[in-house]
Amino acid sequence: MNFDTKQAQDTAQKMQQMWTNAWGQMLQAFKPVDVSAVATSMKPLQAVGFSPERLAQLQQQYLDGVHALWNQSWGAGSKTEAGGRGDRRFAAEEWGKNPLSAFSVAAYELQARTLNAMADAVQADEKTRARIRFSVEQFLAASAPSNFLAFNVEAQKKALETHGESLAAGMANLLKDIQQGHISMTDESRFEVGRNVATTEGAVVFQNELFQLIEYKPLTAKVYEKPFLMVPPCINKYYILDLQPDNSFIRNAVAQGHRTFVVSWRNPDMSLAGKTWDDYIEDAILKAIATVKDIAGARQINTLGFCVGGTMLSNGLAVLAARGDDSVASATFLTTLIDFTETGILDVFIDENFVRLREMQMGQGGLMAGQDLASTFSFLRPNDLVWNYVVGNYLKGETPPAFDLLYWNCDSTNLPGPYYAWYLRNFYLENRLVQPGGVTVCGEKLDLRQVELPVYVYGSREDHIVPIGGAYASTQVLPGKKRFVMGASGHIAGVINPPAKKKRSHWLREDGKFPAKVEDWIAGATEQPGSWWDDWAAWLKGHAGKQIAAPKGYGRAPQFKALETAPGSYVRQKA
Repeated sequence: MNFDTKQAQDTAQKMQQMWTNAWGQMLQAFKPVDVSAVATSMKPLQAVGFSPERLAQLQQQYLDGVHALWNQSWGAGSKTEAGGRGDRRFAAEEWGKNPLSAFSVAAYELQARTLNAMADAVQADEKTRARIRFSVEQFLAASAPSNFLAFNVEAQKKALETHGESLAAGMANLLKDIQQGHISMTDESRFEVGRNVATTEGAVVFQNELFQLIEYKPLTAKVYEKPFLMVPPCINKYYILDLQPDNSFIRNAVAQGHRTFVVSWRNPDMSLAGKTWDDYIEDAILKAIATVKDIAGARQINTLGFCVGGTMLSNGLAVLAARGDDSVASATFLTTLIDFTETGILDVFIDENFVRLREMQMGQGGLMAGQDLASTFSFLRPNDLVWNYVVGNYLKGETPPAFDLLYWNCDSTNLPGPYYAWYLRNFYLENRLVQPGGVTVCGEKLDLRQVELPVYVYGSREDHIVPIGGAYASTQVLPGKKRFVMGASGHIAGVINPPAKKKRSHWLREDGKFPAKVEDWIAGATEQPGSWWDDWAAWLKGHAGKQIAAPKGYGRAPQFKALETAPGSYVRQKA
């Protein structure tokens, strides 16, 4: 690509002067301050400041860096090295061949180092420091040269090679995403619920205004006498557990001989805008448990909760314990927070001001929009889940590849406001579930010490939503016989890891010890190749009872009949 070097030098000189002025002013602005309360009803924000010596040092380092960069880039006989060698955003060789783009990357890296050093130097409490780091991460992700056509040489090259067709396609992609209300992460036209995702054969055998209960057709001649109920998170749709036949956790459970039921949550509209946490526990969790028992004619069932579904299941189990009801024989908790001491990156959002604002907005009624929730989770990993697609979809005019997990990720769900606000205050903010009698649900004071059933607890080592320490903390508050396993990867990929793929690893510890800290548990654990699913299947088999003839139909006449085929209608509702 031909490029006028004099024009590049003039442009870079203007950029250098602009950045020097702007960043110098920013550094000077960071002086010790005592931030006052944002409102009389809110708690005051924490004071933020810098050591004057450290601030002066950072400013001088930045100015020295600008001077060195200028000499390296535009001095006599100099040449800017291709930046971003360890950053895949700038890995293509074109970035080093274009003087302006190479300079923009080098300048961006200098600014990133400076901002990160500033974040590390902040004098404030740890939560405030975490928020500043998070804000810096968002700013740096958004301001990367790769996000702008003027600097992105890969997008420029493609525009020239396609005679502008890539730019036209990018504009079409942008307009389409504006209409649908979210950035396309995959080719959504390639998937349809019930056609090529959520395809395990079954039927809806019960429904109320909150959920449909799906029973799956047995794949074995005999099933275990204790049926198995899965509770997915209502913040997402259940079919993360049933994406496609070769990675379906649900199909795997059915193939193991379990008579399997799954809660499929309704996507709330304004008719459910007043629903509370108690409504979801009494009329969904406890109702589903009772209904599965009635359909199977069983005295006890086995259960599983995933993420928020696990938190809800723990509440339901504590309510049953308070009522002297032992309907549940065992529980599995996948990437679940019960003790909210360690909540990871989401903690940056949660404080008294934030929770009180949500209570004022929707605590008495309203909806937490699904797209707002989805955007929040995407920006926890901004480069991978936001700007990567901005560049590909809009600057390069590409259609993202078909990926079932990302299709599910874009299929967002709403939450009732009262449910959401109560959950934030009592769990994320005040961590009351682990306090005996600290929270009242469905008229019962909850005490997890009474939940004495066997539990299988799973956590993902690299989970940024439920950190491994947060998942492990459940072993410290649940009194029954426990088994803990740590899987590789993150919140979803760690869970959805079928054995046939022979991917990733998991860690087990067979001495039965559960030290207070997860680091100490890991120190005594042994890495095992492949998926944790087989270990869990062996554990659940030990709690499933004897085998009996598989049912020949769905439900149990006359009360529970097949209402419609799986995956049902609730899962198809859009936010």
